[in-house]
Amino acid sequence: MSISDTAIIHSTAVIEYGATIGDDCRVGPFCIIGKDVTLGKGVELKSHVIIEGWTDIGDGTVIFPFASIGHIPQDLKFGGERTKLEIGARNRIREYVTMNPGTDGGGGLTKIGNDGLYMIGVHVGHDCIIGNHVIMANNASLGGHCIISDNVIIGALAGVHQFCRVGRGAMIGGLAAVVSDVIPYGTVVGKRATLEGLNLVGLKRRNAAKEDISGLRAAYKELFYGDGALREKASSLRGQSGDNALVEEVLDFILSESGRSISTPSED
Repeated sequence: MSISDTAIIHSTAVIEYGATIGDDCRVGPFCIIGKDVTLGKGVELKSHVIIEGWTDIGDGTVIFPFASIGHIPQDLKFGGERTKLEIGARNRIREYVTMNPGTDGGGGLTKIGNDGLYMIGVHVGHDCIIGNHVIMANNASLGGHCIISDNVIIGALAGVHQFCRVGRGAMIGGLAAVVSDVIPYGTVVGKRATLEGLNLVGLKRRNAAKEDISGLRAAYKELFYGDGALREKASSLRGQSGDNALVEEVLDFILSESGRSISTPSED
């Protein structure tokens, strides 16, 4: 066991032999930390936080009361194999959040990037890969094997079906049920989420150039309206966007291999 001399550990906390507690960590009342857990520099556990399994938590992450981190996956195929949960730096993990490690069948790793906000009751299932600056609002859930790219926002009570991909900068509306892949910068809403346009607010917040946004809007109309198959239209647009990285990112996303279909606009 390795506990830094600069860490502050409440007398009621339980730390199993083998755990690593980094410099300037703060472990609050009634927290439980398992033997294979590593806390990076400046991690703070407010109180009543339980962290188990092979779990690494990056520098400066703060976890709020009653979060359950690193317990075995909610997968009946899981047989006790050694798999990992890796959480990046400076995340804010709020009350009652659950995050599970990977499974052998899914690559053995659940990985969460840096600078995320995971609000009350969020669930991250096994083998998910989540990027940086992701926000998941209250009680949003990810099924196993989801890929969530950077700067995605997932609204309250939304659910993302297992194996779905959500592209960079996309926004998922509250209560949405996402059963298909969501293109980068797209916005989806609804009981069975349909594409409702582009996340223009998010693009502007990240200071995307006006000409790039205009090019992306034109490409969106060409891709999702009119006759023709989506992949064929995406292939035909290859190389026509000049140096518009936003358009090329969407085309790459559509043309890459996936086990799910792509969310498209409603026919209504």
